[in-house]
This record gives sequence, structure tokens and C-alpha cells, in this order.
Amino acid sequence: MSTHMRQSTRTGMNCHIKVCHPAFGEILAMTQDLSDEGVFIKHPEMCQLEKGTIVTGQVQNLPIEAPILKMQVMRITSEGAGLRFCKDDC
Repeated sequence: MSTHMRQSTRTGMNCHIKVCHPAFGEILAMTQDLSDEGVFIKHPEMCQLEKGTIVTGQVQNLPIEAPILKMQVMRITSEGAGLRFCKDDC
């Protein structure tokens, strides 16, 4: 069993994020924490996804339109899912 050592520090951050995936269409969820590498998103629909699933997300309610990011599900809990930001590798 391998353990992933987190490279970056997580910062508690609550903001609205729109997440899109064919399994549920579009949902408006809340972030729980954020790091340089990824984000944890709290929403019941996120719990239904499988590890490795690719979704897109866009932070809402900013003074500018945020970019749409591609993210990969890395872990799932009863509250939501931890995702990593895709660079060019997913």
C-alpha cells in the first residue's frame, strides 16, 4: 500500500464552484480546502464519482470570470471528493 505525500499545504477556503460531469450535469458546490495541487469539493453528487474520474470546475462569484479547470478525482469521502488539478497529464 503506497501513501502519497502531499507536496503542498492545504488552506481552508470556502467558495462556490460549478462542477460539470456527464453523470450529474452541472452542480453548484462548495470548496472546503485548496492547495497548489488540488481542491476538496463538498457535495453529495461528488461522492458518486469514481477515483480517476475527470471533471471540469469553475470558481463562481469572482469579480472576473474564472478559468474552467480540468480536475481528476483522487479520493472520495462521505462529504465529497478531493481532486487534483490536471496539468497536461490527465
